[in-house]
Amino acid sequence: MVRFKRMRFIKIFALLLGLLVWASSSAWAQGVTLIRDAEIEHSVRTFATPLFQAAGLNPSRLEIFLIEDDTLNAFVVPGGRMFLNTGLILRTEDPTQLMGVIAHETGHIAAGHTFSRGDQMENAMLKAIAGALLGLGAGLATGDSGAAAAGSIIGQDMAMRGLLSFTRGQENSADQSAIRYMRSAGYSPKGLLDFMEIMQDQEALLSSSQEPYMRTHPLTRNRVRALEHAVEAHPGEDEQLDPELARLHARMRAKLSGFLESEREVMRRYPESDTSVPARYARAISHYRNGRLDSALDGMDRLLEEHPNDAFFHEMRGQMLLENGRLQEALEDYQTATNLQPEEPLIRLTLAQVQTQLNRPELDQAALDNLAKVRARESDNPTAWRLTAIAHGRLGDKGRAALALAEMNYARASWNEAVGQAERAKKLLDKNTPAWLRASDLSEAAAREADQQN
Repeated sequence: MVRFKRMRFIKIFALLLGLLVWASSSAWAQGVTLIRDAEIEHSVRTFATPLFQAAGLNPSRLEIFLIEDDTLNAFVVPGGRMFLNTGLILRTEDPTQLMGVIAHETGHIAAGHTFSRGDQMENAMLKAIAGALLGLGAGLATGDSGAAAAGSIIGQDMAMRGLLSFTRGQENSADQSAIRYMRSAGYSPKGLLDFMEIMQDQEALLSSSQEPYMRTHPLTRNRVRALEHAVEAHPGEDEQLDPELARLHARMRAKLSGFLESEREVMRRYPESDTSVPARYARAISHYRNGRLDSALDGMDRLLEEHPNDAFFHEMRGQMLLENGRLQEALEDYQTATNLQPEEPLIRLTLAQVQTQLNRPELDQAALDNLAKVRARESDNPTAWRLTAIAHGRLGDKGRAALALAEMNYARASWNEAVGQAERAKKLLDKNTPAWLRASDLSEAAAREADQQN
């Protein structure tokens, strides 16, 4: 959608494939839009990490993706990938509801439910999903300040109805696992029960009108009863929620509302009479999205007066300035945000982008330093490699610039271009140095991928 082109909330552009999926009849797969945002990813990870650990899973090996879709849905695919619709986050009323869903989906991952299907067509669909996610990382393949690398993956509805749906037995198993994970992490499973009660309202609707989650995660009275018994066995458990989790959840919903919902809906959710931080945040973002920069900046300035060390407020203010060409001011906000949240690669990446766009020699090395830290966290990030190539080129290092372009094209699955840039790098770099050896490896790997594709 065009309106996301300028957003730090990253729109994913089509990069790899559109897949023709055959079920009872053939239909072109519809692409889905994935979004990235440092603050929301930070919050979701905060919720999910203790649940992954409770399940005995390594959080660093699991990926969570956000789908820009106002329907209520979440699903998992092989490889430890979990997808959450923005509509799900907006519909949850407290963090334990969202955590309950994450815990349930984690149960499917831990039990290997996503690997239990052996049909050849489904395996092909999974391969397509994996291919479409190649190079997603922190993307930004288009070069826009709010962009990211992307994939067009199989249409959600088609996938949900077949490949990604679960049996009642698997659902019961995932529920029981979710209860254990929630309690092990110190949270009440009441949030999952509350979510199931939301789902119960869908039962009377025709299948075509039900939320996707209801159609792919069959709900039974026994499931609800089991959750009720689990909650009743520990009265008062839900009163122990960490206020910080509630704060993160409220901020996340406000940010999604400000970016994704109409101005009328934002004002309905967050009227002027609501002076809470989330409400003011949502209104400031909505003002920005609707072209009222002065009002948006005024809102952010007031929030920063009260919370001067909030990295994500500085990032949001920086985005507003960056997207309106005020680069020097944006630089200050992104530098502050990076200092406050040094482990957030998306913030550091945009700082490097601003440094590069300012086109000042003294900033090129600073950009390279920041980009090296980004790549240490997200080595397949196409934009980090593209900006690296620009900085090296300005500093006169044509060999490393060509190598960075080879890395960028490899991350984007542009195999032939990767081979060409890698071979160019080999000619410019000193033979048998680590950089030359990396260029050689890239050339061979990309050539193999190109042959397989043909």
